[in-house]
Amino acid sequence: MEIFRAEKITKKFINHIALDNVDVSVNKGSIFGLLGPNGAGKTTFIRIINQIIAPDSGNLFYDGASLRLHNTKDFGYLPEERGLYKKMKVGEQSLYLAQLKGLSKAEAIKKLKYWFEKFEITSWWDKKAEELSKGMQQKVQFIITVLHEPKLLIFDEPFSGFDPINTNLIKQEILNLKQNGTTIIISTHNMSSVEELCDDILLINQAKNILSGSISDIRKAYKTNTYEISFSGQVNMLEATLRYQYEILNHTTEHDKHHVTIKILDDSLTTNQLISSLIPLGNIISFNEKIPGMSDIFIQVVEKTNNLDSNK
Repeated sequence: MEIFRAEKITKKFINHIALDNVDVSVNKGSIFGLLGPNGAGKTTFIRIINQIIAPDSGNLFYDGASLRLHNTKDFGYLPEERGLYKKMKVGEQSLYLAQLKGLSKAEAIKKLKYWFEKFEITSWWDKKAEELSKGMQQKVQFIITVLHEPKLLIFDEPFSGFDPINTNLIKQEILNLKQNGTTIIISTHNMSSVEELCDDILLINQAKNILSGSISDIRKAYKTNTYEISFSGQVNMLEATLRYQYEILNHTTEHDKHHVTIKILDDSLTTNQLISSLIPLGNIISFNEKIPGMSDIFIQVVEKTNNLDSNK
């Protein structure tokens, strides 16, 4: 079920088109990845969702109706830029910002105590924000963002400044929020996080939507009929056996085991036929399809559109 939709969103600044007829559909309870190179228009789009700026044209819908300013009370927004008051104590400003989100003082204290204990940062309460590292500040802002239990969370580079341990901590909390029914939009350059977390994505380049859909469907669409195979046996017969219908992209040997990467050249051939060709050569230890990751797809699609634009 859809919770947010954007239709034909266009935004222009002086001598610059930030967004050009961008369409987005986000399903309720899903994690949606907003991707693109620097300057592609992602932050502009996030600001439009949050009603910080308005589009020049296009329509926005939230929960079945036109998006209005009052809807933003249902949103939680974690910007990439740090927004804490440097000279203010962490606990004091966390309480202040929580009350701005509509929580009573008693409710805010209770929820903040829960999250500070969960993140093991209770000792930070009386520290000034300027005493905290970039990652520490981001952790506090994450708590403030999710504290009022918004229906829609928007994270702009949520893993910025975190070490691997804290990155995994935030990832797990994002998954927990999804499990509890929260819809989440993430803008990030971390493609491994996209694959781990996101259900669907939109890739923007040069202000335009160049790729969208579910992660699984996109990866399947860009697969290259390439397989990684490990076997033991008659390696000298391998190339002769696969000469015309397959291409050997890589071949290494380790402890009498052969590891090969093979591409099927004829789309009509099946994996069963490939396996049948290999069986006479020896014992197959493993056989896996090599499906491109989102990082490879990201680079491929962005470079393709850049080349098309440069040739116009």
